[in-house]
Amino acid sequence: MDVQPDKQPDTPLLRWTRHSSVLLGAMTLIIGLVIYIWWPLAEEYLALIDWQGEWWRTFDWLLLGIFAFMSVVLVSGADLKADLPIIGIGLIGGLVIESWGTQTVLWTYYTLERPPLWIIPAWPIASLTIDRLVKLLDGLSGERIGVKGWRAIYIAVFAPFVVLLLVFVWPTIDKSLTVISLILCALLIGTPKGFRTQAITFIAGSGLGYFLELWGTTRQCWTYYTYQTPPLFAVLAHGMAAVAFWRVLALPGMVIKRVREGRKVA
Repeated sequence: MDVQPDKQPDTPLLRWTRHSSVLLGAMTLIIGLVIYIWWPLAEEYLALIDWQGEWWRTFDWLLLGIFAFMSVVLVSGADLKADLPIIGIGLIGGLVIESWGTQTVLWTYYTLERPPLWIIPAWPIASLTIDRLVKLLDGLSGERIGVKGWRAIYIAVFAPFVVLLLVFVWPTIDKSLTVISLILCALLIGTPKGFRTQAITFIAGSGLGYFLELWGTTRQCWTYYTYQTPPLFAVLAHGMAAVAFWRVLALPGMVIKRVREGRKVA
C-alpha cells in the first residue's frame, strides 16, 4: 500500500522565518571555518581567477549560482526543530558515502584524501536544500497524479538507476563497502514508504545533484574512474542518497507508530 505524505500547511515555501537568520548565520560560519582551516586549498582555487585582467571570464559563476540558489532555498521556511535532524543525518550520511566512494576509488579528490573532511559540511547544506525542493515539488504536483501514476513514475525513475548502479560499481563488487551499499539500496527501493514522496525526493536530489556534479567534475575537484563530467550515475546517486536520508529521518516516527498500534491491539 502506498503511504501518501502528510498534507503540508497552506503556507508559502519561500518565506523568511524566525529561524532563517540563525540557519543562514550558521551556514556562513561553517563555510568561513572551512575556508579558514583549509586556507591553502582556498588560496589555490582563488589563484585560478585572473584578478589582474578580465576576471569575469575566469570567475566561477557556476559555483556562485549554486551557492546563491542553495542559500535562498534552504533558509526559506527554516524550522530548527525539523532541520537539526536533517543536518545531523546529512553529516553522518555524507561521511559514510564519501568514505565508501573514496576507499573503493570509485571517485578521487584532487587532494587524494579518503575522504576529505572539508567536503562533508556540503552534505547537510545540500540535504536542507533538497528538503525544501521536495516540499515545493510536492505542492506543485498536487493531487492530479493518483497512486497508480506515482507507482509508474517510481518504477520509471528507479529501474534505470538500479541498472546504472550495478554497471557503475561492478569493478568494486568484491569490496565489502560496495556490497553493503547495494544491499541498502535494494532495501530502500524494494520497500518504498510512499511511492509519491520517495519518487519526488529522488527527483529533487538528482536535480540538485546534476549541478553539484557538473561543478565538481569540470573543475576537477573530484574525478570518477570513468572520467565522465559528470557520469549519469553520480547525478542520480544524489537522489538515492536523499531517499536514504529521508528514510532514516522518518524511521523514529514509524517505530513509534508501530509501538502505539501494537499497544492498541494488545
